[in-house]
Amino acid sequence: MRLLERESSLASLAEYAAEARRGEGRLVLVAGEAGVGKSALVERFQRDLPDARWSWGACDGLFTPRPLGPLFDLADQLGGGLLDLCRAGAGREELFRGLLREVREPGVLDAVVIEDVHWADEATLDLLRFLGRRLRDASMLLIVTYRDDGLAAADPLRVALGDLASQRPTRRIALSPLSVDAVRALAGGSESQASTLHRMTGGNPFYVSEVVRAGAGEVPGSARDAVLARAARLGGEARDVLDVAALTGTKVEVRLLESVTRCPASAVDELLACGLVVGDGGSLRFRHEIARLAVQGAVAAHRGRAIHGLVLAALGSLGCDDDARMAFHAEAAGDAAAVLRHAPAAARRAAWLASHREAAAQFRRALQFADAADAATLAALYEGLSDEAALLDRWQEAADACEHALTRWREAGDRRREGDVLRRLSRIRWNLCGGGEVAAAEAAVAVLEPLGPGVELAWAYATFANQRMLHADHDAAIGLALRAQEIAERLGAGDVLSDVLNTQAVCAGIQGGEWSGQLRRALEIALSGRHQDQVGRAFANLSSLHSTERRFDEAERYLSEGIAYCDEHDLTSYSTCLRSEWSTVMERTGRWEESMRLNAEILTMAGRSPANRLCTLRRLGAIMARRGDSGVWEHLDEAAVSADRTGEPQQIVPVRLTRAEAYWLEGRAGAAVREAELAADACADLDAWDRGSVAAWLRRTGSARTAPGEYAEPYRLEVDGDPIKAARVWTELSCPYDAALALAGVSEEPALREALGILTGLGAAPAARIVRQALRGLGVRSLPAGPRSATREHPFGLTRREREVLALVCAQHTNAEIAAKLFISVKTVGHHVSAILAKLGVPSRDVAAAQTIRLGLADVEI
Repeated sequence: MRLLERESSLASLAEYAAEARRGEGRLVLVAGEAGVGKSALVERFQRDLPDARWSWGACDGLFTPRPLGPLFDLADQLGGGLLDLCRAGAGREELFRGLLREVREPGVLDAVVIEDVHWADEATLDLLRFLGRRLRDASMLLIVTYRDDGLAAADPLRVALGDLASQRPTRRIALSPLSVDAVRALAGGSESQASTLHRMTGGNPFYVSEVVRAGAGEVPGSARDAVLARAARLGGEARDVLDVAALTGTKVEVRLLESVTRCPASAVDELLACGLVVGDGGSLRFRHEIARLAVQGAVAAHRGRAIHGLVLAALGSLGCDDDARMAFHAEAAGDAAAVLRHAPAAARRAAWLASHREAAAQFRRALQFADAADAATLAALYEGLSDEAALLDRWQEAADACEHALTRWREAGDRRREGDVLRRLSRIRWNLCGGGEVAAAEAAVAVLEPLGPGVELAWAYATFANQRMLHADHDAAIGLALRAQEIAERLGAGDVLSDVLNTQAVCAGIQGGEWSGQLRRALEIALSGRHQDQVGRAFANLSSLHSTERRFDEAERYLSEGIAYCDEHDLTSYSTCLRSEWSTVMERTGRWEESMRLNAEILTMAGRSPANRLCTLRRLGAIMARRGDSGVWEHLDEAAVSADRTGEPQQIVPVRLTRAEAYWLEGRAGAAVREAELAADACADLDAWDRGSVAAWLRRTGSARTAPGEYAEPYRLEVDGDPIKAARVWTELSCPYDAALALAGVSEEPALREALGILTGLGAAPAARIVRQALRGLGVRSLPAGPRSATREHPFGLTRREREVLALVCAQHTNAEIAAKLFISVKTVGHHVSAILAKLGVPSRDVAAAQTIRLGLADVEI
């Protein structure tokens, strides 16, 4: 079948290949609906580029995939050190680096194709992220094909594509259906026949070719009918082989078919001649997945079950070590013993390779066949599912599985495992914000202490320490952490050691001590030991503590590194947590539009934890209150209920202060005071920043109370009566809104005018209204109305300040020069530039300037 209307796509591939040959690697995303000709395009391009070294891998949609299946396909073709690593069961990082080494041979253009990534497991998506970040200086053309029809908004592939699109080496090719003219060229016939065929097939090249190949006198109702019409012409033995192949996978080994069907070679030859499958080395491959599905759907259920049983037995006799594949056929054959043998093994392998979705799916598969299993077997399966669900941010599923595991370990009489599950349950309950986490941690220690020191007891102490820290009992937390540390160091348990160092560092930070060195050590231990969960926790606390101290550059560095790590290792829970913290940084630095967009994203994420939701609701409520938007209390009321349910000061205080601010902005003084005083009731054991924030809002709302303890510098200056100096410190820290609030407390016109300028630039209408009232109280009558309406009218929603910064960017000024001209800090300029790029949807300052000048928008006078 000819390849029509693909000249521009082939030309683009040739261009990208030339760039890759020069050492500028390219990742090409080839998208289109099923049957549109993605594989045909790449196969044709392979013929056009014969001097490249080609290797192919594919994702199979038939069963829960073996993690990194495409990488293992590539290893078989590339050989060398990569194949050795695969055979040795190496971890994903070694496998990723091994592949990169194999395709960096000097003087060779490597063309690597990975097909059908809409079926990819998590580890394969992470491989693409890994390669996308490292292709820039490699002579490698990585071509990835996928279906773009029917992708859900939260589909992991869609998230991965968003990450890949931001990488400089990435290019896109979108394939469209054929025109009527192309259909006529393929099918021949009259204009009316071509129009009818185009209408029935939607111009899909596969559907058109199937109709033409079937030789039907009229257009069949579906491509399925066309495929089955061709299959019906096969002899009995060839059709048997075709059915077995369809139930086995898109690609199937000839020797496996021979083992299952005992067919003569002539049957395979007849099958190849019919055109539904093609030869691929020692295997047969369906020409398209649509064809395989059509044949599979025509196999009777009872016959399919028997075929799966034969395939399972044949794979076993051939020494198949792919537990995911074996588990699929075992399930389809109804072989419970085989499912319980292979599915847990497949789950453990998937977890080792950080394909946590696949690991969870395998544990679920095993549990469907475990009704007759003993209590210990069931408990282990539920425990495994709970761990994987927790990493995927599916906390209710994790809780349900953990409760089942607890019941089964108790039935089995295994006290050690019972205690270990209790400490897992403690963490899960915390994420669900439903209470009971401290009781579970205490119970774990009570069960395990009589059994003597072991890694389970170390984990129980570590978990209990974390819960005490979260409830602001820092001395108890440190004592428990030290007990866990002693056991962990003696047993060489790096994951426990990282966890307790992390807890001790956070306690030190809250109490005003040195924390960064200890927390960096926790991260290093977790990274070197490949303790993914602890890496995520270390990145989360490193970014959070730096953000708390308003050291935003350091916070954003750890956020960037942490999100990349968590995305690459499918740590959904920590990835969401880090994005949540980044939105806090944006809120604090005045990048409210960016923060709102990110918070809205977090709220729509499937499986988000209530803990992440609580923080997100608070931030959304805060920004909406500051902008005077509707819907504030819907967010803040839910946040208050959730925060109070946790009983944790670190959750209660920020929510109560946000509510105090929202009431203050609405002019509801009594309610504002009550909320500020509720925050004061809970803040005694928090850090100087939280206590200072409470003190500032007690003062601002007119409460007679004071917050206990010492305050961070800008809050201390404001409470001590030097708001102008406090505002300068806030400005140096890149916190414009806090600077404006400090100045708003001054009874002098210059300070109030400066506050008004900052607030109007941020779009903080309610606070700006309060400052205008104060100015009018001083007798000032000539006041600017503010640029809020201008912000709304700007085609990209830029504030007045952002337009000023953009005008200077267009004039080729550096951040330092812009800061000097506008009398703001260099950090603040950087935040404004980031917000501008996000609103304009451009990758760089140069592109922003060019677009602004082209559209005639660089018209702000400075």
